[in-house]
Amino acid sequence: MLLSFRVANHRSIRDEQQFNLSPVYETDRPDATAWEAVPVAAVFGANAAGKSNVIDAFRFMRDMVCFSHREAEPDGGIERTPFALDAEEEAEPSWYIVDLLLSGVRYTYGFGVDDDCVVEEWLYSYPRGRRRTVFHRTGDDIEYGEAERPNRRELDLVMEITEPNSLYISVAARAKQGSVRPVYDFFRSVECRPGSRPVPPSVLSTRMLEDPRWSPSVVELLRASDLGIETAGVERFEVNDFGGRVVRRDPGAVQESLPGIEAEPPTRLGPSARRIRTRVWVEQRGRHGTRRLGLEDQSEGTRRLFAFAGPVLSALDRGGLLLLDEIDASLHPRLTAHLIRLFQSSDSNPRGAQLVLTTHDVSLLGRSGGEDILKRDQIWFVEKDKYGETSLFPLSDFKPRQEENRERRYLGGSYGAVPVLNDERFAAAVASRGRMDGEFAGE
Repeated sequence: MLLSFRVANHRSIRDEQQFNLSPVYETDRPDATAWEAVPVAAVFGANAAGKSNVIDAFRFMRDMVCFSHREAEPDGGIERTPFALDAEEEAEPSWYIVDLLLSGVRYTYGFGVDDDCVVEEWLYSYPRGRRRTVFHRTGDDIEYGEAERPNRRELDLVMEITEPNSLYISVAARAKQGSVRPVYDFFRSVECRPGSRPVPPSVLSTRMLEDPRWSPSVVELLRASDLGIETAGVERFEVNDFGGRVVRRDPGAVQESLPGIEAEPPTRLGPSARRIRTRVWVEQRGRHGTRRLGLEDQSEGTRRLFAFAGPVLSALDRGGLLLLDEIDASLHPRLTAHLIRLFQSSDSNPRGAQLVLTTHDVSLLGRSGGEDILKRDQIWFVEKDKYGETSLFPLSDFKPRQEENRERRYLGGSYGAVPVLNDERFAAAVASRGRMDGEFAGE
């Protein structure tokens, strides 16, 4: 479970910002739960204020932990995206820090990187409420805690093969060092879905749709969303190079999700190279019964819901962390509210899974079925100042009353994090249309 996340010098985030998920209001705690962190956190803000950068910062941290051991080339540096509006000579390291609660034990893990290497990295655990050092790395030097010293020779070998631009935790986990595995495994389980368009494929959703243990849940989620879908499934094609002609249809194992995505590298079968492609289909009801259609024939909202289905069900099953950027893109507000409600209930979320999302949908600040969709300590805002720097702050800073109309107050500017618009400037922009028409008329 994620307790907090801190980040500095990442995209529009210049100074350190803290995303604290500890509960603030005991009366707002979801019924029948004793979770140490809120199960849902939503980030609101104006366009280009930095909402997506909060998600992107955590995605960067996850990718560094999970993949730096295999992607770091010797002397290859680190592909980071620091705050770009400072003078180049003032470039500082980027910092990423998490506090976690895993199997009843708290951990603090963090690292700092510049364009060339990892400048610092550390992992502490608190097995009995007192801090225990697992390791603390500064450049090429590393120190271990008392509990790790019996394995000092083995740990030193791990450090010897850790490149300056890769994380020690990544290499140590691959070397089967048990002391780092809880934190490493947490990051491996984090699922992040971007808000990009078109909707990116979801390998996880496709595999779960094919798996008899999960397929009923995926189908039921689609059916419950009032999309007119009766059932869904996956089929696999073998296609040759001559016009994409289908040479064989096989309902066997699936490795990719959307039509046209290659699931396997080309294999030489006879006179031409043939490729395995997959197709997700749905059966949709009509006036004369059901008809099978491809997922590509569905709306962007349906495709986005399918992309979310696997990650949502997987997170609820294992108690993981799911990050959804622009959750409201192409989804109806009521559907978004129902997805959030799955994480708020101990019945559907018995393992304390967490959902972190960004959105413009102010209706989520309101109520549904007589209850708040989001609790007061689950609402965050981002705001960008005149220097292009993002700040992140919670609704709880404003000490809101439980009964206040948060949707109306937000739109009225009481919490900030809304665009400051000028009708005269918009009108002037439209008025300049005539001058531009004259310029382009002669082309």
